[in-house]
Amino acid sequence: MHKLLPAARAACRLGLHVVVIALAGFGTAFAADKARAEPGVTDSEILIGQSITLQGGKNAYGVAAHHGMKLYIDQVNAAGGVHGRRIVVKTLDDDNRNATAEANARKLVDEGVFMLFGSVEGGPSTAVMKVAAERKVPFFGPMAGPPALRRPHQEWVFPVRAEHRDEFRALMEWGKSLGMKTVGFFHVDSANGKEHLGNVNMIAKELGLQVVLSVPFKPDTSDTDLERFVGQIRDAKPDLLFNHGSAALYEKLVSKALRAGLRTRFVGVNSGSTQIARSLGPLAQGMVFAQVVPSPWERKREITREYQEAARRADPKAEFSYGGMEGFLTAKALVMALRAAGKDLTRTSFARSLRGSTFDLGGVKVQYTNTEHTGSRFVDLSMVDRNGRFIH
Repeated sequence: MHKLLPAARAACRLGLHVVVIALAGFGTAFAADKARAEPGVTDSEILIGQSITLQGGKNAYGVAAHHGMKLYIDQVNAAGGVHGRRIVVKTLDDDNRNATAEANARKLVDEGVFMLFGSVEGGPSTAVMKVAAERKVPFFGPMAGPPALRRPHQEWVFPVRAEHRDEFRALMEWGKSLGMKTVGFFHVDSANGKEHLGNVNMIAKELGLQVVLSVPFKPDTSDTDLERFVGQIRDAKPDLLFNHGSAALYEKLVSKALRAGLRTRFVGVNSGSTQIARSLGPLAQGMVFAQVVPSPWERKREITREYQEAARRADPKAEFSYGGMEGFLTAKALVMALRAAGKDLTRTSFARSLRGSTFDLGGVKVQYTNTEHTGSRFVDLSMVDRNGRFIH
């Protein structure tokens, strides 16, 4: 991914949903040898389609993840690409809207991309998955954790990050280790949210914990609703409460609850953890978050060192982030998968080569079998210190 084209920059300024990001060389080279039968594959390039939640630059995690992907793909292309082919990514902004994500995916497939890649947010990723299954196009590396991406088995979908169920388990095991016995869950009032609640209940039963409160919320939840939720938490008194979805709403809920003196321990999943910690300021001290990638600030793993060095080559003053780390790691997994598929690349051969494969991304392993596309099971816990930094 390279610089935004002038038309795309103008689109961003106007708040339009379409953003086209391509790597240097897209256009003439692709047109010159697009005579090959396989969509999106020429002798010199692989065209990949991406519908991602950028919201015109307002979605901090999506923007950071997109930048992390760019870092990795740029360096691969500079070194000659994959089997002599440069990776070209055509990106459309879905604005965190499911219908837009589905329309984007259809548009990208109709325009001849080889595969779909790297969406964020559960709803849009599930919408892209629908198109991938219908059109039999690989969908690699959705950066979201809804159950539907894995169950029932989706033969054309290849997640990289761990699912939310793994994050829930890590948080609840941590709570149990500290003697906590009761759990509350703040979740989207949707089909995905209900599936997540089912997983929370299942894990609680396995761990001998009790779910004493479910707090479903809608996108139009008001401050009055949040005050009512605080009252529900006060009455149910869960020892531990965590969220799925809407970091902005969860941050407001935690702020109101802590200022009201509630003693519940509030923790969270990876999505929006940086945003929540920054917005809460001193109130975030001691909050624990599940993370699906290694710390982007520590250097214990090879993948983290690679990410830091690539970021600093691009910008000596680069700020590291979980989003950037996840995008970088996901792009590395994509490149390893493309290499494993070989020179004679087709959608079918790509999917077939992944089934039964394990990749070590540099301290994080991903795995796919014929019946289960697990991806990674990596989950780490981080805590916000008094300076607002994440420590692992």
